[in-house]
Amino acid sequence: MKKLFTPLLNDHVILWLVIINSILIFAQGFGLPEPYQLIVMLCDDLITVLFVIELITKLMVYSPHEYLKSHWNLFDGTVIILAVPSLFSLFLNQADESHMQYFLVLRVLRVFKFFRFIKYFPNIDKLLKAVQHALKASVIVLFGFVIYNFVISILSCFFYREIAPEYFGDPLLSFYSIFKIFTVEGWYEIPDLIASRSSLTVAFLTKCYFAVILITGGIFGLSLVNSIFVDAMVQDNNDELEKKVDLLNKKIDRLLDDQS
Repeated sequence: MKKLFTPLLNDHVILWLVIINSILIFAQGFGLPEPYQLIVMLCDDLITVLFVIELITKLMVYSPHEYLKSHWNLFDGTVIILAVPSLFSLFLNQADESHMQYFLVLRVLRVFKFFRFIKYFPNIDKLLKAVQHALKASVIVLFGFVIYNFVISILSCFFYREIAPEYFGDPLLSFYSIFKIFTVEGWYEIPDLIASRSSLTVAFLTKCYFAVILITGGIFGLSLVNSIFVDAMVQDNNDELEKKVDLLNKKIDRLLDDQS
């Protein structure tokens, strides 16, 4: 029995199943005619069953303890388990709409199978390690950025909650609105709206106020966070290159000493 499912231990086979499954999920979003939609859904469920068999086979071959030692195996197993609820819709009476709607919502969880692609990215372990290092290096700057956003959002809430309640009606809404301005996405729409509802003096001061917010939080703030994060990500590579350069310089110095 184990030999029958041995191909499921091959990463290339699983990768192709993930690719095919992704195409099937993509196709289901186009509202295919009912016969074709049913075929696509059944194929999707079949691949989910194969993933479950893959999980069981690996647990039998490697033992649960050995299997869970790998973080990638733990990630794979979690993704497979999240996709399992979609299979229950096969056993429901189509006329029972209340239960059917519930399990159709659960079928959305099958999209988590897309994340199995991550495992097959080139140098993914090295990349994730670099991201982890970058997050640790930039956590203080990120925290400072959040605090700045928080302070400005509270200030803006008191200034404009009566004039523009749809953006500054409460501190949480104000926090989101200020963050939108930081991202430089439609930053002028909010001050223009406030200006249209205010006097000329308030309108002028409002535009100056949001221009300062944009420059300090959007242009300088996010640029600083981004630069620190990227610099921390490539720092390991730079350190490795520096070690190689130092080693090369030492070899050159030895050659020069030998010649002299």
